[in-house]
Amino acid sequence: MIGTLLRIGWINLKRDRVAQALTFALPIMFFSIFASVFGNQRPTTRQVRVAIVDEDHSAYSAKLVKALEAERALAVQTAANSDGSGGVLDRAAAEALVKTGTLPVAIILPKDLGKVQLLADVSDPIAPQIAQGLLQKVSFTAKFDTLPGDGNAAALMGLPTEVVNVMQPGRGQGVTVSFYAAGVGVMFLLFSCSGAGGALLEEEESGTLGRLIGSRAGMTGVLAGKWLFLTLMGAAQICVMFSWGAIAFHLPLVSHLAGFLLVTVPTAAAAAAFGLFLATLSRSRQQLAGISTIVILTMSAIGGSMFPRFLMSETMQKVGLVTFNAWALDGYVKVFWREAPLVALWPQVTVLTSLAAVFFLCARLVARRWEAA
Repeated sequence: MIGTLLRIGWINLKRDRVAQALTFALPIMFFSIFASVFGNQRPTTRQVRVAIVDEDHSAYSAKLVKALEAERALAVQTAANSDGSGGVLDRAAAEALVKTGTLPVAIILPKDLGKVQLLADVSDPIAPQIAQGLLQKVSFTAKFDTLPGDGNAAALMGLPTEVVNVMQPGRGQGVTVSFYAAGVGVMFLLFSCSGAGGALLEEEESGTLGRLIGSRAGMTGVLAGKWLFLTLMGAAQICVMFSWGAIAFHLPLVSHLAGFLLVTVPTAAAAAAFGLFLATLSRSRQQLAGISTIVILTMSAIGGSMFPRFLMSETMQKVGLVTFNAWALDGYVKVFWREAPLVALWPQVTVLTSLAAVFFLCARLVARRWEAA
């Protein structure tokens, strides 16, 4: 009897490819992602992009800049543009690069090297630490290559440094909550939209879908109506998430309301179309649940919903841009963290709107199977 039950269980597992993926492929996939991010981390696994402004213009500061440029863990920028054009960086231009998210940290070597400042985007706590550690390392190396008559007292001892938070100093808690609200909100938005999209499968089983297709609305009208409902539901879900963040954790929602809505609407629209696409691909509720779990968890891990993308290598960060999550999260980061103007949100809004259109068209194409039935 036990042998028979084992054989039946094996046959069922062999037939169910979604169950096989959940049992074997998904754990390996998550292990690989987490291992590539957290395993064997060294300063050289990810180059830290850093701007350097030399206000001292001494032999010692020149040695420091040259030594930092030689560090493999750093990608040093001393000009206004990354290609070396645009003139030499000054303090204001370097700070602007950090505030816009172009670079995570800028090193300012002041006159007489009294106290070196690291202008940092503290959303990436790793980059300032790496830059500060390597700066102290090269300061001791450079001082021995500098003539004693240089007259720079800082060359004879460690460089005093100060990490300066240039991203909304004094407002850390409420603004930082936006990272968690966006990451968790987008991931569960995808789950809720895919689950609600499964109503198509229930209507197919009950025969309701056939009658709706036969009406004047047709298949396109049915999908459009469901897409609009899922979009409104998704937007409401995100609004509730961020409103709770504003009430309980002082997230500055009201002062960023326009940018929040500008990102939320295309985010909800893309998630709704994605949910419909997964539903049209599936043959049953059970299959939809399995497929959506695999796809959404993978997208969330790569796209930054589970842990920040700045912890990933440059390659992984670029791979993350193929996911829905990364673009939505980047939009919310621009709104709440960088306080970017509305016009600066055009890349995220454009991509999310395009994804909504693409997913809806794909759902419409796959849904032809119901018209032929």
